[in-house]
Amino acid sequence: MGKSYERIDGRLRTFIEEQPLFFTATAPLSGDGTVNLSPKGLRGSFAVLDELTVAYLDFAGSNAETVAHLRENGRITLMWCAFQGPPNIVRLHGRGEPVFRDDPRFTELLAHFPDIDPGEHGLRAIIVVTAELVRDSCGFAVPHMSYDGERDLHAKRFAREDDESLSAYFAKKEHIATSLDGLPGLPLPLSPF
Repeated sequence: MGKSYERIDGRLRTFIEEQPLFFTATAPLSGDGTVNLSPKGLRGSFAVLDELTVAYLDFAGSNAETVAHLRENGRITLMWCAFQGPPNIVRLHGRGEPVFRDDPRFTELLAHFPDIDPGEHGLRAIIVVTAELVRDSCGFAVPHMSYDGERDLHAKRFAREDDESLSAYFAKKEHIATSLDGLPGLPLPLSPF
């Protein structure tokens, strides 16, 4: 049976911080808009800021659906599931906000990710999520899968870019500045660090 929690602490915090992978889900307000579900990884790119607030780094990619949906309505769900050890699924339902490079809070938030070189991954924003509901469930049907390690492809690809070339790369992508549903996405050009 699922259980609700008032805060992210203790066993719950330990569980989500230990997972090498989590998923984000967002959607536009439009009933016929595109629901987005994204995997997030890279050790050190997720942080629990306090008992109700988490953040993760938003890196270069081929679209910006999460950013666009959060800018429109703020709704987001994060999900972690145990692929190793005891079965468990944790979902954090809340309100999210993309904090862009030109935001005065950006530098302070970036300090929560000391093991990540933001220049290697084309860091676009920091997503901050405030929990409204935190629940876990059994995860009995989630398969056992092994974690073999991090991929280095993302860092190899985007470490070659500076702010100007990264902005040019994003400008060529159809769904970075504007979402699949036409919502404002990532503001371009990128502000420097």
